[in-house]
Amino acid sequence: MTERSEGAVESGLVIVDKPAEWTSHDVVARMRRLARTRRVGHAGTLDPMATGVLVVGVEKATRLLGHLALTEKGYDATIRLGQSTNTDDAEGEITGTASAAAVTDDALRAGIGALTGEIRQVPPQVSAIKVNGERAYKMARKGERVELAARPVTVHSFTVTGVRREGDLIDVDASITCSSGTYIRALARDLGAALGTGGHLTSLRRTRVGPYDLSMARTLDRLGEKLEILPMGEAVAAAFPRREVDADAARKVMHGGRLPAVGLGPGPVGVFAPDGTLLALVEEQGSAAKPLAVFVS
Repeated sequence: MTERSEGAVESGLVIVDKPAEWTSHDVVARMRRLARTRRVGHAGTLDPMATGVLVVGVEKATRLLGHLALTEKGYDATIRLGQSTNTDDAEGEITGTASAAAVTDDALRAGIGALTGEIRQVPPQVSAIKVNGERAYKMARKGERVELAARPVTVHSFTVTGVRREGDLIDVDASITCSSGTYIRALARDLGAALGTGGHLTSLRRTRVGPYDLSMARTLDRLGEKLEILPMGEAVAAAFPRREVDADAARKVMHGGRLPAVGLGPGPVGVFAPDGTLLALVEEQGSAAKPLAVFVS
């Protein structure tokens, strides 16, 4: 692969519609070849089974990814009640069965209601969370039982869009909007546990990461024909509050200086020069706005 130096390819985001059976790293590797640069990363891992929106940063936009990963996400999911697996999804082995035939629609609504709002969630055993410096999924592969602590997450909405009953199994289609760090596999597991049937995820499609949704996503085949990059300024303006500054303030922030706070609240803010050029991301702390990343010097 021919490696381009910075500037040979436009810095920005590529919104990829990840195919099934690809890891997020597989997508990054392909994008490195398409963009002909190694400076490529992604915001928010998708499991191989999952499809949908994967935000990929190219060149300077890799510095946005850590901030974008913390934004709200949307999913379309299918949960199977009546079976549990060791991975909480269809990729794992079935570890338990219990008939879901007697689960009523009212019971299903109550179970979902209990998993909506601010909740504490134990991540799946097979996850990338580190325990004493080692990834939980690596420990699970060695047969070690991993004790993961519950973490606060927010499920903003958990809406049933379809229910299919077949014998002892129920497949529940749902649309979910949640905070960063929420495991949809764990929602499936916990819903099954609450109903006494066991449950696991059979399909997952991410529909949105922050402001970037499926309407903006492109397949890898299409990107191979034409690489479509969302410019840095547009990407930041879509995801974060915008602050325009005069020439003096622009010079200050370009050299890493702080700006006076203007009451834009917590979280990153995009700072733009008088001509509309993206200068930096800043975050207000007390009376000052501290640079998080400077893109022009």
